[in-house]
Amino acid sequence: MRVIIAGVGNVGFHLAKLLCAEGQKIVLIDQVADKLKAASNSVDASTIKGNSTSYSVLEEAGVSEADLLIAVTSSEDANIATAIIAKHLGAKRTIARISNTEFIYQKDKLNLKHLGIDDIISPESLAAKEIKRLLKEVALTDSFEFEKGLLSLIGVNIEENSPLNGKTMMEVAKLNPDQKFMTVAILRHDETLIPYGNTQFQVNDHAYFVAQPDGIEKLLFLAAKKKEPVKSVMILGGSRVGFHAAKILSNRYNVKIIERDPQKCFELADQLPDAMVINGDGRNVDLLHEEGISDIDAFIAVTGNSETNIISCLVAKNNGVKKTIAMVENMDYIHLSQSIGVDTMINKKLIAANFIFRHIRQGDIVSITSIHGVDAEILEFEVKEGSKITKNQLRNLQFPKTAIIGGVIRDGKGFTTPGDFMFRPKDRVVVLSKPESISKVESYFI
Repeated sequence: MRVIIAGVGNVGFHLAKLLCAEGQKIVLIDQVADKLKAASNSVDASTIKGNSTSYSVLEEAGVSEADLLIAVTSSEDANIATAIIAKHLGAKRTIARISNTEFIYQKDKLNLKHLGIDDIISPESLAAKEIKRLLKEVALTDSFEFEKGLLSLIGVNIEENSPLNGKTMMEVAKLNPDQKFMTVAILRHDETLIPYGNTQFQVNDHAYFVAQPDGIEKLLFLAAKKKEPVKSVMILGGSRVGFHAAKILSNRYNVKIIERDPQKCFELADQLPDAMVINGDGRNVDLLHEEGISDIDAFIAVTGNSETNIISCLVAKNNGVKKTIAMVENMDYIHLSQSIGVDTMINKKLIAANFIFRHIRQGDIVSITSIHGVDAEILEFEVKEGSKITKNQLRNLQFPKTAIIGGVIRDGKGFTTPGDFMFRPKDRVVVLSKPESISKVESYFI
């Protein structure tokens, strides 16, 4: 696949790294030579210095032969223009990054495909949706449902009092004889482990499981966690992410949003009738106490300052808030969340890059997601007639060691997959794979 990326900021650079791991042919366009030089030192890609809206630059990039053009510069206008021009010059598919939410909400009316834009993405609205997903359950650090909950991917921290602490996968299997859940990954410090029989849980491990509906409660019991729903949410920062998060959360939770700019508070109050807007400095601990932070279930910090977001989440955690989410600009911070006490750190550009990445997947992929801080992807495939995955029992398929099958959905029911499992056409298979194994995993489903 030939992919052109216009804009080598955080989104473009991360995409380039993901595509490079796939062995795709990548062309990077940017007007800043230093960005191109830094990118070329890290990824195997051709680089062109110039304006992506230029006909000659796109021609030099081979736009007529491009399978996908992704416009993710810092300029919304340039992204829209680049996608439209590229489509008319022969690019098979185009994606543009935008910031104006009217494009998102009026997508169908605007008929952007007719103009030449196949898809648009807003990092801010995607981050808000990610926050909504992370708030499903206080006891879980992460949660993702397949087929409306027939299977779920869930994450929990392993604490000292957990019955799972110190146990190997084989010992956990004895506690789970009906195989209602399966361990698919462990994040230990900065390392992502794919667990096998002798892998042992340790204190402060961040463990991820694929579970059947009736396996979630059993898993929470073994992890010494209580199932507690989120009812009240406090959002620090009236940024675009804060606005989008408040908008989609206020119809489900009691939402307070704190913003220090008085004018922005008036605007937020007009646009968010179901949320309480508070004018004040969220770094002021007395203000947080006045607004009842100790009674809040979840605290979300999305100001423009990463350090403020992290510190305010730590303050919230110290005041008994069960769930904290901090937005950070530096992607390197993502791995620090477990070690410093913030439940989850998110990066809107990383979320956007991962969302775009799904467009270059092969096989019959139904859904794709990533786990914050984990060097792996979760993919859901639909099994084709005659595909390699159907040829033998799971234990004899020689599936990549840096990938693991967590479960299957068949005839409206979710199952974990023991070694003697045989896959059938139309099965939906949940796989966790490290980046280097994705291409090989896909080959089992083509």
